[in-house]
Amino acid sequence: MELRILFSPSCAGDVFHSVRRHICSLRKHYMHGFDNTNGSLSKNVKHLKTYSSQKKRSSVCCLNNQENSPCLPSETELLSSKVIYSVAAAMGHNKESHPECNSRVPAIVDALAKMGLTSEHRGTEIIELGKVKPARVEDIASVHERAYVSALEKAMDQASEQGLILIEGSGPTYATSTTFQESLLAAGAGISLLDAVVAASKVRKDPPVGFALVRPPGHHAVPTGPMGFCVFGNVAIAARYAQRAHGLKRVFIIDFDVHHGNGTNDAFYDDPDIFFLSTHQDGSYPGTGKIHQIGRGDGEGSTLNLPLPGGSGDTTMRDVFDEVIVPCAQRFKPDIMLVSAGYDAHVLDPLASLQFTTGTYYMLARNIQQLARDLCGGRCVFFLEGGYNLTSLSHSVADSFRAFLGEPSLASEFDNPAFLYEEPSKRVKEAIQKVKHIHSL
Repeated sequence: MELRILFSPSCAGDVFHSVRRHICSLRKHYMHGFDNTNGSLSKNVKHLKTYSSQKKRSSVCCLNNQENSPCLPSETELLSSKVIYSVAAAMGHNKESHPECNSRVPAIVDALAKMGLTSEHRGTEIIELGKVKPARVEDIASVHERAYVSALEKAMDQASEQGLILIEGSGPTYATSTTFQESLLAAGAGISLLDAVVAASKVRKDPPVGFALVRPPGHHAVPTGPMGFCVFGNVAIAARYAQRAHGLKRVFIIDFDVHHGNGTNDAFYDDPDIFFLSTHQDGSYPGTGKIHQIGRGDGEGSTLNLPLPGGSGDTTMRDVFDEVIVPCAQRFKPDIMLVSAGYDAHVLDPLASLQFTTGTYYMLARNIQQLARDLCGGRCVFFLEGGYNLTSLSHSVADSFRAFLGEPSLASEFDNPAFLYEEPSKRVKEAIQKVKHIHSL
């Protein structure tokens, strides 16, 4: 196949201008980080450079190579850690004023450091995997067509000449000269975390949770190409790797991004061994994930899509977790749980209209961690997906870390009840009852 390159930088600017105009029209006074006027971008980038150059006490090297033993945390670290995370910020994959820009991961890293949620402050309770290697093309090809992978690699020459190209228009999804290698690194960081969590699960009953702080995100990327800011399906690639490398046959994927994870959905739509469960705002991009879409052939019943009405928030997700997610996971009996952790359902996020709060994400992190302990030996890895308000994104990820550590939430310090309004409880109840009926829950 030939990768469809839609725009050169000269006309791409018009597209991004319209995206920026749309973003700015939504809750403009709550936005942070889309331009550099407040200094947040330069501050976060500077912090990441400093952070990356420092030698961390609990940072370990991890190699993704089946021919050689991976460099995993020591047994002592595996026995004492509660959170293992990796950072792949893709600093070269960037378009100024685009929501999916290179300030996102540095904002999270900066917040974790300021809040004392790194190995510098916590010793071996929190471990960072450093110097992760890129995923192999074979890993990517377990989900994506090789023709797409090859075409993207070849497109890097054009991106190098032009500075930036658009490779898919509905997002729009862009590429720079570093996009191919940095996308391999994002997938590789997830694979490295999976290796570490599985290794820990062999020496203790309550292994640490993994969190891949990576970009570009992945859950929209379809087997045939990029889509919706996403290049490679990081979670999908990790799911296939878990099956192939570790014999973890049954994989349960939870996607709570505000947008439907259509790429993950498509990759496993006929696979009975991978259960994909997505909650997302009804009618949001990309318009997929209808409640009646439940899988196909042998995979019928192993896909659950729950579109939520606009305005759904904390109460909704607590009910969804108890009434839908838990019984689905219990019936499926997974060997490992993977999470597409999108933080763009936050009430302050500009790209949709749900009302999640920092406290909602704390609840989800804590409950998913416990569900994994109950059902699959605690094996659980989170992958960063969306989240475009840098303040709500970084605070929510930090509170997720606190949940993994078993510490109290600090959501009350960040969440402002004045931003919230009444949830559409009647429509939510109808949606929950309908999906329970379809899936016999």
